[in-house]
Amino acid sequence: MSLADLDPILQAPKRLAALALVVNSQEVDFGFLREHLGLSDSDLSKQMSALEKAGYVKVVKSGLGRGSTTWYRARVKGMSAFKKHMDALNALAQDAAPTPST
Repeated sequence: MSLADLDPILQAPKRLAALALVVNSQEVDFGFLREHLGLSDSDLSKQMSALEKAGYVKVVKSGLGRGSTTWYRARVKGMSAFKKHMDALNALAQDAAPTPST
């Protein structure tokens, strides 16, 4: 694994954290993500739009107006990208770890 294996979409910490929550759930609503990530509505919306544009999440809206809820589900492409990115991060961290002296 190398730096080339890191996903440019997921190099943004907010997007990586958001996708981590979505990948590890069946579906997640906007409010849950906002609360757990501590982001403003506009910032979270921007990050989730980037993940949707990349094909990593599916957006499902229910209701109309103020009573509407936005849900996110991980797409196969998103799950695969997340795993590959995390594998690359872990490999890079492991390669950088000092070896114990004998």
